[in-house]
Amino acid sequence: MNNIYLIDTHAHIDMSQDVNETIINAQNNGVKKIIIPSVEEEFFEKIIQIAEANENIFCQLGLYPSEALKWSDSIANKIKLLAKSKKVVAIGEIGLDYYWDKTYVEEQKKMFKDQIILANELNLPIVVHDREAHKDSIDIVKEYNKTSEVVFHCFSGSVEMMRECVKNNWYIALGGVVTFKNAKKMKEVAQEVPLEKLLLETDSPYLTPVPYRGKENQPAYIKYVAEEIANLRNQSVEDIIKITTENAERVFRI
Repeated sequence: MNNIYLIDTHAHIDMSQDVNETIINAQNNGVKKIIIPSVEEEFFEKIIQIAEANENIFCQLGLYPSEALKWSDSIANKIKLLAKSKKVVAIGEIGLDYYWDKTYVEEQKKMFKDQIILANELNLPIVVHDREAHKDSIDIVKEYNKTSEVVFHCFSGSVEMMRECVKNNWYIALGGVVTFKNAKKMKEVAQEVPLEKLLLETDSPYLTPVPYRGKENQPAYIKYVAEEIANLRNQSVEDIIKITTENAERVFRI
């Protein structure tokens, strides 16, 4: 694997106990590039600072579904302003989450729509958080997205949903869950998704893959995701890494 390297397309390394150590550990494990998603407005500047201080770190800007009640024109304008940084490569993570709270679904939908329109305006990809909101997530992206590349991060849908996404030319990002023994649905998706539409991620510090499940996740562990997908597909891990890296560099223009 001399000339190939991994890209972690979704890692909250700003939440790491030691950001620099996390980056060094990733590099030592063949992970050359990392993209940090944002969740809350108050961390936008911190994420951009980490990215600007490291040549191969990039970031996304956006508000997570749980922040829907805080959404405002001023936050949208702040994203527009900060997105002038060349290190901002997507609007994310944005979307819908009906797992924790269904009392403000309409506010979630409005914020999601607004951020998709914003991504189109800024000519940036969108990174979708979809938890127990599959139909609404797909319907909204179909209706409001006109020009942006689309990534369904931490994909949790069925093979049928994956096919619907791929039919729309969207990307599927898989992480540590695919290594879990009982994750039958994700293993099926990993086997069936066209390689040209697959991205790898860790979603660290969450969803740590086997063999480190139960410990804090980090980008260095993304190789276990690649290895599991290679095993499931009966393909070489080098092929999985090479193609998913090319996909990430194309989607995020990095």
